[in-house]
Amino acid sequence: MRHLTPKEAYDFLAKTPDAVFVDCRSEWEFLFVGHPKDSLLIAWYEGENWDLNPRFLGEVRAAGSHNRPVVLICRSGNRSREAGEFLEKHGFTDVYNVTYGFEGELDEHHHRSTLNGWRYDGLPWEQC
Repeated sequence: MRHLTPKEAYDFLAKTPDAVFVDCRSEWEFLFVGHPKDSLLIAWYEGENWDLNPRFLGEVRAAGSHNRPVVLICRSGNRSREAGEFLEKHGFTDVYNVTYGFEGELDEHHHRSTLNGWRYDGLPWEQC
């Protein structure tokens, strides 16, 4: 798995139109916090108990197959790294993790989007 900063991921996606851009956060985060423009929601964990999504692998396969690059993003880059490792164990060979994720690392006041991340970098995003 390769790791890209949000700006590197944005550039990679612009240059690689066949890449699948997967937001692996929860549905609630995707809808209410916002998400990168043109990303596809496929949750890594879901439900009130944050259970591993048993459909994750199948949904990613349906979205992109093993032949297309898969770029994963989450809140801070941790879930997407886990999801990327899982995809690699299941035959995906062209996987990218967006470091710092959509909201970035926590600052000294435990706030996000103040140090780094997709939103912090001013990259295109939307909220439902």
